[in-house]
Amino acid sequence: MSESLPRVLLTGFDPFGGEALNPSWEAVRRLDGEVVHGHRVVAEQLPTRFGDSLRRLRTVLTRIKPALVICVGQAGGRSRVSLERVAINVDDARIADNAGKQPIDRPVVRGAPAAYFTSLPIKAQLAALQTAGLPAEISQTAGTFVCNHVFYGLMHALRDTPQIRGGFVHIPFLPEQAVTHPGAPSLALDTIIASLRLIVGTALATRRDRRVAGGATH
Repeated sequence: MSESLPRVLLTGFDPFGGEALNPSWEAVRRLDGEVVHGHRVVAEQLPTRFGDSLRRLRTVLTRIKPALVICVGQAGGRSRVSLERVAINVDDARIADNAGKQPIDRPVVRGAPAAYFTSLPIKAQLAALQTAGLPAEISQTAGTFVCNHVFYGLMHALRDTPQIRGGFVHIPFLPEQAVTHPGAPSLALDTIIASLRLIVGTALATRRDRRVAGGATH
């Protein structure tokens, strides 16, 4: 495969909270090496740890120099693929991360803006997913755990490079996880992979987001 192709960076997390796996990594690693709209997908795993996750992300951004970055994380309890709209500058952890850290009401980046909006075309992505019959929504909150920490850190890192688009996607549990979470919704891995592939393709093909009336939100 040609190394001259521009790259898309997809990141997922390692397992946390006692889970045996993390669907975000299970999904993105299966897209590693694919070519979508002339761009090669590179998958990288981030640690579910405050601070360390952003250091790892910054290192990968420098090494890969991607044209597009989509970070993916698990959101147990959600039933749809969630396209996140906004990252906020706060770490406020209900549970400890994988290093035992549990920050409360701390900024992700001290002195930085209160929030950043995604630069992904989330309305076009939502429309594409719904047209394909894939369960999707636009979410107004990425929480305040490591997922939001990475989302905010990503958008802060890209603030001076508007040509590089970036954002965050949350995905539900896999069916095997739902067994240990009675009543929790889940999505098949193949459905998640197909959704992420379409999300990447739509971002690469859409330079100006579209207006969509209605649409599911979270």
